[in-house]
Amino acid sequence: MAIFKTSNPALGEKTFTGTAQEYANQPGLQFGERFGGNLGDLTSRMTLNGTINRTGILLVCAMATAAWTWHLFLQAQQTEDISAWGAGAPWMLVGLFGGFICAMVTIFKKEWSPITAPAYALLEGLALGGISAAFELRYPGIAIQAVGLTFATLFVLLLAYRSGLIRVTQKFRLGVVAATGGIAVFYLVEMLLGFFGVRFTSINGSGAIGIGFSLIIVAVAALNLVLDFDFIEKGVQYGAPKYMEWYGAFGIMVTLIWLYLEMLRLLSKINRRN
Repeated sequence: MAIFKTSNPALGEKTFTGTAQEYANQPGLQFGERFGGNLGDLTSRMTLNGTINRTGILLVCAMATAAWTWHLFLQAQQTEDISAWGAGAPWMLVGLFGGFICAMVTIFKKEWSPITAPAYALLEGLALGGISAAFELRYPGIAIQAVGLTFATLFVLLLAYRSGLIRVTQKFRLGVVAATGGIAVFYLVEMLLGFFGVRFTSINGSGAIGIGFSLIIVAVAALNLVLDFDFIEKGVQYGAPKYMEWYGAFGIMVTLIWLYLEMLRLLSKINRRN
């Protein structure tokens, strides 16, 4: 049997198989003792519909807090109230660092995901609202364009995956994982060199190279969604515990947030070029 991989750090190798086997193989321990059912009770297992529903809940959580910080930043711009900017910026920082901490806790404590996944979505919403507002102030209309493109990409890829138009083979997985790893290394090197004043102006600029680079990253981020769909489907097949629905939804959120931010960067480059 092939090893199911995804470049999403939240949905690492053996995430689902490990949790399912861990509880199924423990002597004297039934699913019911931990999750309110037993091995024959399907309500104690992960389902596709349950994961979709929980993904929707996380999206609502992120949008709610994003709308709040968005309002704070735009209100500051409209009223030219510097104190309003000061009130919104700390919440954005709380979202950035708090979301990272929640993500790490969720990855290492998957059974806590019914609590930590919504907390992650709420915190990331705080950060996304501020980031989106900053882009919106410079390029009016860019935020709704990025949201639209992100969700359009999600639904198109989901349809393509469910229809069998896109098949997740081992070579496909390895290619996307390698590309994602390369992007992560590049971003890390770019950040470290930035402390020494080294800038990749052509890549970050609005020229053909910069836009082409962003298009590649958007494509890789989008293909990660396909791996996530496949990985969640395998989790359902393996009969993973019910709480893994929250964990699977968390993994989708991680990819969607990355895709949305890359959409913002791409659209900002196109706007600068125009």
